[in-house]
Amino acid sequence: MKRILIFAASLLLLVPALRAQETPKIDKKNLVIKEWNTDVRTNAKVLDHVTTFNSEGQKLEEIEYGSRKQKWRKRFEYGANGKVSKEMLYDENNKLVNYKKFEYNEFGRKKTQYTYNPKGKLLTVKIFEYKTEDA
Repeated sequence: MKRILIFAASLLLLVPALRAQETPKIDKKNLVIKEWNTDVRTNAKVLDHVTTFNSEGQKLEEIEYGSRKQKWRKRFEYGANGKVSKEMLYDENNKLVNYKKFEYNEFGRKKTQYTYNPKGKLLTVKIFEYKTEDA
């Protein structure tokens, strides 16, 4: 019994130490993350990437920049399950390139991805398979 109490006390002391090593989670509600590149010769900052989250912490939009202008932009829509249901890809002129719709399995993992052209014609279907390998 004494060994069990010592073991339990050791675990109680170990848990806070392990938690101190964890990276704190960032509250993404209404968050905008801007990534900047800096030219070391001129010290000029150039916007590289912007990610925007909504009031529920879901990613709404990602924009990639190059040469001071937009390269591409992605917008995200969410279903009742809180998962991405639709992802729209736009080009440098904000013209829709394609969009993807997603289905999820009973474990909340992606099951199927459908990719459509801007007019709604199905282009590809991707099936996700999850398999664990026994060591």
